[in-house]
Amino acid sequence: MTERSERVSSRVRFGPFDADLRTQELRKHGVRLRLPGQSFQVLKMLVERPGDLVTREEFHHALWPSDTFVDFDHGLSAAVNRLREALGDSADNPQLIETLPRRGYRFIGQLATSVPSSLVETEACENAAHKARSKALSRPQLATVSVVALVCVLAGTLAFFRWRRGAVIDVLPSVPFTALPGLEVAPSFSPDGAQIVFAWSPSSGGATSGFNFDLYVKSMGSENLRRLTNHPSQWITPAWSPGGSQIAFHRISKDDTGLYLIPAGGGAERKLRATHVSLPGASRISWSPDGKLIAFADSPGSGGHRRLQLLEVETLESTQVQHDEECQEEVVPAFSPDGHRLAYLCFLSSGEYAISVADSSGRAPKLLKKFPGWAWGLAWTANSQRLLLTQYQMGETHNSLLELTLDGTTVRHFSFGKEEEDPEWPTISANGNRVAYDNLSGGHPSIFRRDLQNPLAPPVKLIASSRAQSQPVYSPDGKYIAFASNRGGASEIWMTDSDGDNPVQLTNLKSMTGTPNWSPDSQKIVFDSRFGGHAGLYIVGISERVPHKLVTNLADVSVPSWSHDGKWIYFIGGGTIAAGRIYRAPAVGGNATPLSALPGYGPVESFDGERVYYSTAVVASDDVTIFSASLSPTGTELPVEGLPPIFAANWTLIRDGIYFCPANPFGNVSFFDFATRHIHSVFEAALGLIGLTGWALHALFASR
Repeated sequence: MTERSERVSSRVRFGPFDADLRTQELRKHGVRLRLPGQSFQVLKMLVERPGDLVTREEFHHALWPSDTFVDFDHGLSAAVNRLREALGDSADNPQLIETLPRRGYRFIGQLATSVPSSLVETEACENAAHKARSKALSRPQLATVSVVALVCVLAGTLAFFRWRRGAVIDVLPSVPFTALPGLEVAPSFSPDGAQIVFAWSPSSGGATSGFNFDLYVKSMGSENLRRLTNHPSQWITPAWSPGGSQIAFHRISKDDTGLYLIPAGGGAERKLRATHVSLPGASRISWSPDGKLIAFADSPGSGGHRRLQLLEVETLESTQVQHDEECQEEVVPAFSPDGHRLAYLCFLSSGEYAISVADSSGRAPKLLKKFPGWAWGLAWTANSQRLLLTQYQMGETHNSLLELTLDGTTVRHFSFGKEEEDPEWPTISANGNRVAYDNLSGGHPSIFRRDLQNPLAPPVKLIASSRAQSQPVYSPDGKYIAFASNRGGASEIWMTDSDGDNPVQLTNLKSMTGTPNWSPDSQKIVFDSRFGGHAGLYIVGISERVPHKLVTNLADVSVPSWSHDGKWIYFIGGGTIAAGRIYRAPAVGGNATPLSALPGYGPVESFDGERVYYSTAVVASDDVTIFSASLSPTGTELPVEGLPPIFAANWTLIRDGIYFCPANPFGNVSFFDFATRHIHSVFEAALGLIGLTGWALHALFASR
C-alpha cells in the first residue's frame, strides 16, 4: 500500500494527460506518448511549480551539468518544442506552457488534485501482460528468432491488432512470421490476407558479399515457401494486385532495375519499364484499388530528384504526380483503400520529412505534418482515415510505429511490449486486422577495415555495437579512429585505438552530432551538431574532451574538414545540406569565404593545398558528381574529368587519387588515379556501405 501511495503521489494530471514524474511516462487518454528525457524534465520542473516562472538559468543547471558544453539556447528551445508537440500546445496561443521572453517558461494549465485509481490499475494490468509476454518469448521455439535478431538479420514479423470505435491499441502483441537465415524484407499482403509476398536474401550481406533477393510467398500457418523469381537482385519491393492474380515489384539490379509483373501463382515475369532507383527506401510501390495504376518513385536519370509517377498498367504510360516545391524527394507512395487519396513521404531536408497526401490522380498535394528524423514506411488503415508510419529520430534506440490522423494533428505511438522490436516497411491487410513489418532489431552497422595493398584479404571487423555507428575516419598519425554513434544515447563523437579497442566518448551534446574530421596533428576533431534544427561546427580536443563552438558569420554550417596546414576549416554553409555552398573559415573562427557557386557536400582539401574537392549535394540524388575548385585564385570549379558518378557520399581523397563507390556497379569500391585517369576495382563491399575513409594501406567502412 505504501509503494502504491508513493506511485500515485508522483503522478500529476492535467486535461487528458497523466504524467508519472518517477518513471518519466506521459500518457494521453491512457495512451503512452513518446517524449525525450530532457523534454520530460522540462515538464516535471514546470508542473512541480504551476503558475510560477521557471527561469532559463534553472533549466540550464538542471538539464546540463556545469562541465557539459552545449548550445544551451537551442537545446532548451528544442526540448520545449518537442514537449509542446507531444501536448498539442502552441507557443502563439498557449494553453499549457507559456513563454516569458528571455526569462523562461511557466505552466498555466489546470492540475487535477489526484490521479484516478483506474490508471494505476491499468498500469498494473499492463505490467502483468508484459511479464506474460516475456515468459512466452523465452520458450524454446522462439529462441532461434531471438538469436537471429542479435546477429543483425531482418526478421519479418506479423502483428495482430484491431481498430474498435477509433480506439488505439497501445501495446501490439506480435508473433514471428518468418525466421529464415539471411534477410526477409518488404512484405505485402494478398487481398484476402491469407498470404504474404516478401523478398528474401539467404546472404545477410557481410562485408564481402552483397544481397541476392528473390520473391517468395508464404501462407498463414504454413512454413512452406513458394519461390516466384529466379533473378538474384540487390533489392526487390513487391505489391500484390487488388484482384490477387498478379504481383508487381520494383527490382534494383544494375542494368535490370525497373518495374515488373509476375503471376501470383508463379510464371514468367514481364518488365513494365526501366527506372533509375538505387536505394531500397525509394523503391516502394503501391497499386491503386481499381488495379489500373501503379505509383512509384523515379528520377530522370542516374542522378536527380526523385518524383512520384503513376503508371497505367494497360498502356504503360506514366504521368508525374503534381510536385510540391517544398519536397526535395518524393518516395514511398500509398493509395488509400477507398481509392480517393495517395499518401507519400516528402523529404524536406537532411533530417526532416513530412507526410503528404494528394488525390488519387496525384493532384492537390498537401503536407499533413512535419517530423525530424527519417521515415521507413507508410501504410493506410482499412478505413482510409488514418496512416501508420515507421520512423527513426536521432538519439532513439529503435524505430517507432506511429499513427497519424488526416487532420495532421494527432500522433499516437505504439509499442510491442519488448524493446528489441525495430519496425520497418509496415503493410496492413485489406480487412485491417493485421499489420506485417520488417524487424530490423540488431541491424546496425559494424565498422570494418580492408587492407588496400592486399584487397583479396578478408575484411577485419574492428568496431561492433548494438547501436548505430557510422562515418569512421583514421587520425593522420594512424593511432586512432573517430566515428559517430548513438551507443551512449544521442548521436555523439567517439574514438577508439587504431585496432578498434578502448572506445571513448568525446562529446555529450545530446543532439544530432556527426561528420568527424581530424586536425593535421591528430589532437583535435572538428564536427557538426544540430540544435533546434540548426547546424553548427564544434572542435573537441581528444585530451580535454570539451567541445568548443567554431564561430563564423554564417548560419547552418556543417560537414567540416581541416586543411593540411591546420589553418582552415572547410564546410557547407548558408543553407541546408541540399542547398548550402562550400566555404572555408579560419580554424580559430572568423568570417567565411565562399569557394563554390553551386551547392556542394563534403569538402576536402587537396594534399598540395591548391584545390578543394567536394561532391554535388547528396540529398538531391543517390548518384553524385565530384568537383574540384581552385583555392588560388578562387572561382574556378570543374567536375573531375574521367571520374564516373559516385554512390552518395562514399569517397575519400588521398594524394594520388580518389577511392570511391561507383553508382554502377553498386557495392564496389574502386580507385581513380589522378596521373593516368584510369579506374580499377579494389574490392566488393556490402549494401549499405557508408563513410568510406582511407589511411596508409587501409580503408575503413561501415557495413550493415
